[in-house]
Amino acid sequence: MTAPLHGIRIVEFEGLGPGPLAGRMLADMGAEVTVIARRQRGAVAELLGGDKPSPLRRGKRIVPLDLKQDADHAEALRLVADADALIEGNRPGVMERLGLGPADCAARNPRLVYGRMTGWGQTGPLAQSAGHDLNYVALSGMLSLSARPGEVPMTPPTLLGDAGGALGLAFGMACAMLEARISGRGRVVDAAIVDVVTMLGGIALWVRNNGQLDGAEPSPFHASPFYDVYACADGGYITIGALEPQFYALLLGKLGLHDIDPARQYDTATWPALKQRFAALFLSQPREYWDALLGGTDVCYAPVLSIAEAARHPHNVARGLFVEHPNGTLDAAGAPKFGPAGD
Repeated sequence: MTAPLHGIRIVEFEGLGPGPLAGRMLADMGAEVTVIARRQRGAVAELLGGDKPSPLRRGKRIVPLDLKQDADHAEALRLVADADALIEGNRPGVMERLGLGPADCAARNPRLVYGRMTGWGQTGPLAQSAGHDLNYVALSGMLSLSARPGEVPMTPPTLLGDAGGALGLAFGMACAMLEARISGRGRVVDAAIVDVVTMLGGIALWVRNNGQLDGAEPSPFHASPFYDVYACADGGYITIGALEPQFYALLLGKLGLHDIDPARQYDTATWPALKQRFAALFLSQPREYWDALLGGTDVCYAPVLSIAEAARHPHNVARGLFVEHPNGTLDAAGAPKFGPAGD
């Protein structure tokens, strides 16, 4: 099948993290992405990426340019003039000072979609401040939801803020490019990570508004025995997420806890003692025991896997989630997947 963005041309001014990830998302969908790269690698790229090739450059054409040199600046504008969209991730005002801001590029290419990836956005009191994934997620209020009362909140590095922001930028650019094909006029896409993370919190806000998060009452996501991470006898961990009554009843049956009334699932007074009982039970056997008993059933179960383990898990292998390179490094396959609409 032809990839859905086949024929779309994108110029990416290479930065850190979310901008390049958005570019790779679009490249995975078939877009032709040309990266205008600095001739020298930045300090953070050296520290975090080392000497390994960046998976964020997958499927892209790399063009090293020094934008302060007239010839290279002219080449950048030539590439922009022939593109459908542009990605940049500098602080607000940097591209304008380089003579490559939205107005400069629109003068060459009125239908250009200009994608701007920042943490705080193009406007607002924090627009010129430095920040990273953890800071943006914190300010959105969503980081607070990751911790039980009295505990330190933490999220997996880069997954919620940077990756969420990248997805938001890619989505916004796809929307704007679709509109530009009709109107002939481009748009600026202001993709602030703090905006996107807050938007992604729509379900959490719905649950909060019903008193199930961020309040004085015990939360099923933090205090209940049926939605938690549990330690096993071998040092591994498993997850249980049996929120629905039918799944909770099945879980109790699988665990042999026939004395517990499934109809009292949301009786919060019973939760502390039940959580201790669940914890002791799961700690009595290794992770593979619980895999055999609960894996593939409707109790809403999954083991907590390392990335290396996840790459070998049969479900992930069948789905083609990971790509292993000859040097042993891992990459993630493009998503979502596409198929024909009919037979």
